[in-house]
Amino acid sequence: MSDAFLSPEEIQFRDSVRAFADREIIPNATRWDMEEKYPQELFQKVGALGWLGCAFPEEVGGSGGGALLYAIMCCELTRGSTAIALGLYVHSALAGSAILHLGNEEQHRQYLPDVIAGKKIGCWAYAEPGAGADVSRVATRAVRDGDHYILNGSKLYITNSPFADFMVVVVSTNPEQGIKGMSVIIVERDTPGVSVSEPFKKLGMGASEMAEIVFDDCRIPVANLLGPEDKGFILALKVLTLGRIAAAAQAVGLGRAALEEATSYARDRVQFGKPLVGHQFVRFTLADMATRLEAAWQLTINAARLVDAGLPFDTEAAMAKLFATETCTWACERALHLCGAQGYMRESAAQRFYRDCKVMELGEGTSEVQRETIARSLGG
Repeated sequence: MSDAFLSPEEIQFRDSVRAFADREIIPNATRWDMEEKYPQELFQKVGALGWLGCAFPEEVGGSGGGALLYAIMCCELTRGSTAIALGLYVHSALAGSAILHLGNEEQHRQYLPDVIAGKKIGCWAYAEPGAGADVSRVATRAVRDGDHYILNGSKLYITNSPFADFMVVVVSTNPEQGIKGMSVIIVERDTPGVSVSEPFKKLGMGASEMAEIVFDDCRIPVANLLGPEDKGFILALKVLTLGRIAAAAQAVGLGRAALEEATSYARDRVQFGKPLVGHQFVRFTLADMATRLEAAWQLTINAARLVDAGLPFDTEAAMAKLFATETCTWACERALHLCGAQGYMRESAAQRFYRDCKVMELGEGTSEVQRETIARSLGG
């Protein structure tokens, strides 16, 4: 894959993350997937390298990078393991970023140093049994009671929740106003009334731990509110800008891993007197995979550069996310096909890629949501 127009610093960063993935993640990824357990020590390992602070400004302890550097990191970490990259992303770009953009100075001091160092792990608690793409259906309720909120409700499919130290929770504080009456609040894990289910069993991303959170008359200090009451969630939608671009970068990283696996197998596997790569169909399939992944990466880079330049990027991010995730699904299926019976075995990376890929079309807005965003930009 070419990375034309990356600066020497960006290339050096990419190579460092790639080397980390090769050393720390890839040799263990299949085992972690089978064990269905997230290696929590990675948060501090990545934090010690400064990468959890990649998209945080220096004044709060971050490294001052932007959307492009974060996309590069997501791509390279996902090449190692989709599940591992997802946990780190939810922690930093969702939970941590919400505190950065919505929090006050005291909340910054209390949380961000440990978030950036990986010493306190966060999760983003938005989804509910009735609330997914339809944000207006959030039913978890926070009722003001003096200098506390009384929190009741549940959150479903929350990544990192089985081991998170704190939760950034989307709540309804004014139900009559719908999305205009939704707030964001920090909930510590050890708060009385908070319970977390056992991790769910999933088709893919085995190492990514996901569960349900239930809040039963939890008393949360008003000081834990992020942003203004009733307005926090709307503000969060505007400032959590990395989501779709990060998802596109992750899809490219997973697609690249699938391409590498298929290429390696095709070079080694001999059929009809020559390696698989000697057959035109196989060569053309690999060529198509490489071409589509390159196009997906260029769309991702373009969207990230728009963010860093302070320019409108919603349509470009939707295009990148749509094309990259659908390309990733196609590439992972083709890789499994090329790897044949060996690829179908549980110890094979190819089958893990195939099980991991589809969910990338669902998170951060489904393909249909992306198409609606693109269509609106065309006047549709």
